[in-house]
Amino acid sequence: MQHLEFESVVVKLQDQIEALKGISGDKIKIQTEILRLEKKRKTLLSNLYKNLTAWQKVLVARHEQRPKTSAYIQQLVQDFFPLCGDKTFGDDMAIQAGVGRFYGTTVLVMGHEKGHDTESRLKHNFGMPHPEGYRKVLRCMDFAQKFGFPILTFVDTAGAYVGTEAEERGQAYAIAACLEKSFSLDVPIISVIIGEGGSGGAIALATANKIFMLEHSVYSVISPEGCASILWRSRDKREEAAVAQKLTAQDLRTLQIIDDIIPEPLGGAHRDPHSTIFAVGRHLNFALQETYENAKADRRTKFLEIGRQFVLKPNHYDLSDGKISENRI
Repeated sequence: MQHLEFESVVVKLQDQIEALKGISGDKIKIQTEILRLEKKRKTLLSNLYKNLTAWQKVLVARHEQRPKTSAYIQQLVQDFFPLCGDKTFGDDMAIQAGVGRFYGTTVLVMGHEKGHDTESRLKHNFGMPHPEGYRKVLRCMDFAQKFGFPILTFVDTAGAYVGTEAEERGQAYAIAACLEKSFSLDVPIISVIIGEGGSGGAIALATANKIFMLEHSVYSVISPEGCASILWRSRDKREEAAVAQKLTAQDLRTLQIIDDIIPEPLGGAHRDPHSTIFAVGRHLNFALQETYENAKADRRTKFLEIGRQFVLKPNHYDLSDGKISENRI
């Protein structure tokens, strides 16, 4: 397993445990010591993950072994039938979409797919969609509206692809069209941010009636590195930027941007993908059981209220001491 930089103490303990398992001798004493170290490791891991900084949560959200959209679809959606292409340019593998049965209910499922190894990451463009990916989303939304299927979305992207070819094919327009379409649908939309929710590339799939976040996922208009490069002219200020952005699930729940936080297993989703996936499934199933008689109006009201709540005066940025001051109305 890939270990993160702040987990060094836990890694050392795990190495000691593995070393003890390979020692021959008094089995009772060795097993007793292993149990003691295991208990200490769990305590350290628990304390560590209860007190993660905003930047550390970004690292956890980006962990290569966090379950991806394809894993959620495989384990939660039965009889999944993929929908491909935008009928204009091609099929964008960064967006996975299709129809299937979720806890007995026929739903339309969409999500960003980052891939799990070098080959699949290249295939899925690291989860960064081109315009044809968002046009696929539009097509699928129309499909769900026509047949009255609820929509489930899994958000996990650093952002939409920013290459020249994406701009040439109308990236900004494609994302804007997804946002507009989201507010015109009569069917409910339920979104969960399973890793990294970055920029408009994320919100194109997260303009929903219910928005959930995994405990150690993040959601922001720009990456901490990008924010630091703009405000401080240095990516080295990424940790300060992460704090200022209020991008953690806990921050966003307090600010009432999201509806609920889904707990992760001890040490993050990457340590137990199976239980993470089914925890997400339970939350989505409960959300689907709610009544959505006025899904379109409720969705519009939800986002209008968010906008009204966070009307800002022109921000004043004083970067001389590395701090950002913000004046709210």
